[in-house]
Amino acid sequence: MATKTVLEEDGTIKGFFDWVKQDGSTPFQPEAGRYHLYGQHLCPFSNRATIGRVIKGLESAISYDNLDYVLPEGPGWKFSPEKPGCDADSINGCSILREVYDASAKKLGAKGFCYHSVGFSGGVTVPVLYDRKLGRIVSNDSASILRMLNSEFNEFCATPAQAKLDLFPPALQSEIEEAEAWQTKSIIFAVYGPAYAKTQEDFDAAIVKLFDGLDKAEELLSKQRYVVGKQMTEADIRLFVTLVRFDAVYVHMKCYLKRVNRDYPALWGFVRDIYQTGNIKDVVVFDEILKGYFLSKYMKPVNPYGIVPKLPPLDFHAPHGRELMV
Repeated sequence: MATKTVLEEDGTIKGFFDWVKQDGSTPFQPEAGRYHLYGQHLCPFSNRATIGRVIKGLESAISYDNLDYVLPEGPGWKFSPEKPGCDADSINGCSILREVYDASAKKLGAKGFCYHSVGFSGGVTVPVLYDRKLGRIVSNDSASILRMLNSEFNEFCATPAQAKLDLFPPALQSEIEEAEAWQTKSIIFAVYGPAYAKTQEDFDAAIVKLFDGLDKAEELLSKQRYVVGKQMTEADIRLFVTLVRFDAVYVHMKCYLKRVNRDYPALWGFVRDIYQTGNIKDVVVFDEILKGYFLSKYMKPVNPYGIVPKLPPLDFHAPHGRELMV
């Protein structure tokens, strides 16, 4: 696969889309200690990558810095080592993530970085996979980073079982991508529709879209343990990172028609199943999730006074019984 990051006609780079590949088709060879992950626990898209890193046992091979979970006004995600749980930039010594983006863009001959923001990340996004050797970002695309962690670093996984784990097996790839397409449209992005609707008509349509999507997922997961096939795949991770935040966060964003733990027994069992898999629970940090959502700048229209709700009593450690499903 060829390098995909491109220099635009206006002299900027609008995103980093390169790949680490074992086959030598890109300048990015898999090596232990060469790559670094920037992320934080607030963002479900960043959580895809942090889950990929721990479930594949790559903590020793790929280092990690946890950014401030609150997105402030101004230049975007920052490093706040003075906050518990947050790190300094251990690789480049930057104070904000935009500096890493701009320096990487200039390495490629660009005059800077320009991102057409999608969603609510404020421009410069996480996760970021960074190459220490070449001194620049490989990718800031969460889906691609998860796939790279899944397939390109197996020789560096902590255990043979983690190396063998394949979240995107060839025989299931078309089914996985089909499932992810409807998940993305009907659940992953749909959770934001009700909160940011500007008319009653838009709100009503957004509520129907979201809960129709959750109903579909409930029906599917009442019949099988995982979204696709008989093994956990990336489709499960992508759905999980939204569902695990639902009762803690999205119900406060006008998605309060139903709750996962009360109204969707199959989804609630699925959430507990994935949460209890490997070390996934270690990178689901609700204190940072709650503060990050409700104190960040993009929530001001919804939460102008910066009130952080309490985590409801959700027992993620309770037995789920889904291992008995065929």
